[in-house]
Amino acid sequence: MLWAVVVLGLLILGAGAYVRLAPSDPTIWHIAPGTEAAADCAVLRASDSARLACVVAETPAAVLARLDAVAMATPRTLRLAGSAEEGRITWITRTRLWGFPDYTTAEARAEGTGTRLDFYARQRIGSKDWGVNAARLTDWKAALGL
Repeated sequence: MLWAVVVLGLLILGAGAYVRLAPSDPTIWHIAPGTEAAADCAVLRASDSARLACVVAETPAAVLARLDAVAMATPRTLRLAGSAEEGRITWITRTRLWGFPDYTTAEARAEGTGTRLDFYARQRIGSKDWGVNAARLTDWKAALGL
């Protein structure tokens, strides 16, 4: 019985280490968010992801710079790749307890007289995100004043 508890403990520790230490490859996660969301600034939620698209009256670099400041002020969030000048940024936000990674990519490009800002927030592990990606997009949208 003791061996079973030890093995189970080691498995849990190994899983926790993998979740926190597995590398995040920008070639996999720093991808175009797509244009599946209508530009009406409404969050579209799926079981494992969320999308958002808004049209704003700022330059692409200016709105992405503001968004980057909002994202970097979010607890447990780091920039994975990209920049405002590049027109696309991807961030990793980890859950508090286990450190599960979620990836949020935002891309801004000129559209008409404004800028279209597309978001794609998704999880790496599991098949259901319990709405956390949609909640993050909703919070970031509010922080941007959209």
